[in-house]
Amino acid sequence: MKKIEMTEIILAAKAKKKATWQALAESVGLTDVFLVSACLGQNSLPAEHADKLCEALDLAPAVSAALQEFPTKGMDPALLQDPVIYRLQEIVYVYGPSIKAVIHEKLGDGIMSAIDFSMHIDKEPNPAGDRVNIRLSGKFLPYKRW
Repeated sequence: MKKIEMTEIILAAKAKKKATWQALAESVGLTDVFLVSACLGQNSLPAEHADKLCEALDLAPAVSAALQEFPTKGMDPALLQDPVIYRLQEIVYVYGPSIKAVIHEKLGDGIMSAIDFSMHIDKEPNPAGDRVNIRLSGKFLPYKRW
């Protein structure tokens, strides 16, 4: 089964069960953000987590096997037209150099890992309109000198 087929099956089952990502993540033992990335084909899951998800959604073992396959990471260029995604890109384009400068000043010459990394997305109530709170936490990796 290809990752795209896996994703379609998972999304259809999620909708049929009226499940939330948060509830599924709790039943699987992962964060909602990571579980969604695996379900969209951007990360793989170990058998334990893949099987729990398939059990929660009544999915066939072939879906579990597809969830366990190593992904080819990247995004369909058409998704870059989505307003949420291009606004996140805009944040990186506008604030990326500032983020880089502050990281270097506070931590030194290096990068933030996207492998040893976590992300949490929360709704932040606000009288002027609810806000999106995105927390990124990545291990600092200093550049090696040789």
